Amino acid sequence: MKIGLIGAGWIGEEHVKRLAGRVTGAEVVAVSDIDPERAAAAAAIAGARVVDTAERLIADPGVEAVVVTSWAPVHAEQVLACIAAGKPVFCEKPLTTEAADGLRILDAEQARGERLVQVGFMRRYDAGYRQMKAVLDAGGVGVPLMVHCAHRNPTQPESYHSDKPMVDTAVHEIDVLRWLLGEEFATVQVVVPRSTSQRFPHLVDPQILLLETASGARVDVEVFVNCRYGYDIQCEIVGETGTVRLPDPAAPLVRSEGRASYAVVQDFPSRFADAFDTELQEWVDSLRSGVPAGPSAWDGYAATVVANAAVEARRTGGVVAVDLPGRPAFYQE
Repeated sequence: MKIGLIGAGWIGEEHVKRLAGRVTGAEVVAVSDIDPERAAAAAAIAGARVVDTAERLIADPGVEAVVVTSWAPVHAEQVLACIAAGKPVFCEKPLTTEAADGLRILDAEQARGERLVQVGFMRRYDAGYRQMKAVLDAGGVGVPLMVHCAHRNPTQPESYHSDKPMVDTAVHEIDVLRWLLGEEFATVQVVVPRSTSQRFPHLVDPQILLLETASGARVDVEVFVNCRYGYDIQCEIVGETGTVRLPDPAAPLVRSEGRASYAVVQDFPSRFADAFDTELQEWVDSLRSGVPAGPSAWDGYAATVVANAAVEARRTGGVVAVDLPGRPAFYQE
């Protein structure tokens, strides 16, 4: 599968490395970025050529599929261009920053009559989350009643603002919980506790996202992006007959100097490296059958709607209804 990549920032470069070195059945043949030096550096990893614009890369007859890892606000137009060209596209989250653009993508893909879009929600490919999904689907804990989650980062740069805990950070929980629970969210609320002093003054941190599913299950997600001690992802689902908890990453237990301890992962690339690899490998494999099998344009759209509602809920202090239309038959599982 000859792949063109748009956006040669950190995640773009990492995906070039994956596709060139760890994913079988793929070849990166073209790279585009608004910074020619970045594009050249990423292209050199795979021996690919540099294309000066995203539009030309998408139209290039030598490119069979596209990976979009560019700046989030331009994702929608680039994905729409891929659909118009009839080329499968893997778009890193978010699919769009505005819900209206998500609807445009849904309309375009349905008008085309074939699934072309996959969204980069890598947690669905993490071994621990997949084990949880298997337990839930088998009825291992009964009907889910409550979910408790934590998403903690050691620190964030000054550019990280108070909307990002929902649209950049908790969006991962929003998607993976939709997948685990198999239903949509109906309402959102954001509760703001006392802020940590270990933050830039403009940032509200931590924040607690409260969600209600269509069937009435309740979800709380603690988002704390300046916890200092490490990158810590937790999830526990409480059902009628039991609970299932996301396992921590495997780490050796060290006994020394009167203590027993194990290291805490320090960043998301380390925590989800295997998930990123599996995600792209399964995407490439699925293209052989002609249909991307991962998170769809509908999943990307739904996550944006919920995240945007969460931003509104924090700003207003109220409970906000999730204005999500019925899932089109085109996107039924």
